[in-house]
Amino acid sequence: MGIKLGMEAKLYRNTGTFAAPVWAELTNVRDVTLNLETGDADVTTRNNAGWKASVATLKDASIEFEMVWDPTDAGFAAIKNAFFGNQPLEFAVMDGAIASSGSQGLRATMSIMNFSREEPLDDSIKVKVTAKPTYAANAPEWLVVP
Repeated sequence: MGIKLGMEAKLYRNTGTFAAPVWAELTNVRDVTLNLETGDADVTTRNNAGWKASVATLKDASIEFEMVWDPTDAGFAAIKNAFFGNQPLEFAVMDGAIASSGSQGLRATMSIMNFSREEPLDDSIKVKVTAKPTYAANAPEWLVVP
């Protein structure tokens, strides 16, 4: 079967190095969104017969997700500490287990740009997290597990 369900997807953070990654699954997450888009440059000419023409320029990415507020969770603590310490984290946003052949997703070193806490009266405390690629030795890449 070719379809994938959201509950089968995985979000990981690298606790090792880029060359020797140690992928720790972030299990205290919900509703993960991987945003991928490009900028565009206008390349319209008179030869386009009245149509605008564009070409893709720089790629952009972000990961948005929620976590239940749990300071004892190692993944939560790492993300909170990265936000307050302005430290990058490497993530892999995969459509399946990172050790499974055929799994694919974005691998990138990112900065935590948003760490907003919500305290609804009738629900658990949650934090909304946004991560974006940051200045790093290795550019973001689309990872496909062989």
